[in-house]
Amino acid sequence: MANAILTTKIDPAYDDLPDTRYHFPKQYLGRIEQVIGDLIVYYEPGRKGASGSDRSGARSYFAVGRISRIEPSPMQDGTYYAMIEDYLDFEQRVPFREDSYYYESALRRPDGTHNTGAFINAVRLVPPNEFQNILQAGFAQAADYRQPDFGQPFDGIAEGDYGEPGEDRPIVERIERRRFRDQMFSRRVRRAYRERCSLTGLRLINGGGRPEVEAAHIRPVGGGHNGPDSIWNGIALCQTAHWMFDRGLVTLEDDYSIVVSPKAPGDAYRLLRPEMVAEVPAGFRERPHPNFLKYHRDNIFKQ
Repeated sequence: MANAILTTKIDPAYDDLPDTRYHFPKQYLGRIEQVIGDLIVYYEPGRKGASGSDRSGARSYFAVGRISRIEPSPMQDGTYYAMIEDYLDFEQRVPFREDSYYYESALRRPDGTHNTGAFINAVRLVPPNEFQNILQAGFAQAADYRQPDFGQPFDGIAEGDYGEPGEDRPIVERIERRRFRDQMFSRRVRRAYRERCSLTGLRLINGGGRPEVEAAHIRPVGGGHNGPDSIWNGIALCQTAHWMFDRGLVTLEDDYSIVVSPKAPGDAYRLLRPEMVAEVPAGFRERPHPNFLKYHRDNIFKQ
């Protein structure tokens, strides 16, 4: 068993779609092979020239997933794809360091400065305690998760590193559970849309102060569709709009214009935003991905 950090950009040079696949050169094949079947965490490096909301997530860990298999690139250019399953966005992004504490000890030199050479590695194997610290911080499951033990740069898993048999690791267990994943996905999507329905523009709060908006998967999770729990595969919808979207009575074009099925009820247009354009988050990193919108149009929408 092994865990790793995979570096990717939101606008990558490689053909990455983090919740589906990770594109990498041959030099990292050996490390990726060690992680097949195990969890990985994604890290986004800094971006030159970025500013404002586009810079807000840089140099931070942002999601967890599992590598299911490796496939050679069809371009036959010596690169590979690590296929990703069980993807889940963090509840909050985790900076690579907090004050003098580095989540990956290999990124810190003994004198407390950055280990620039370690940052260059796009695939970094990490010890179990550091990996779990990142997960716990990402999902805010514990207040005292940091272990300030700065060791030597790590490049492999030594026997015994995973602790005693039966050791309790609640965050890893929670990530496996559908209920936890649904909770995290819902909170992430509703927050991105500021608790407002993307298709109707309505923001309804019930008597208990809870928003009525629901988090919908664009490419469904069940029914053989195998959609991921990523913000790019999510959209906030009120209950009626959610029902229509899931049944293919309404869909979105890549420019977020709303398309109504000829099989939709006659009153459907009265429910939707008069502009017939969905309201989406301002930051491009939280908007629906064209791949998932296309999947909905091709496989869910009723022509």
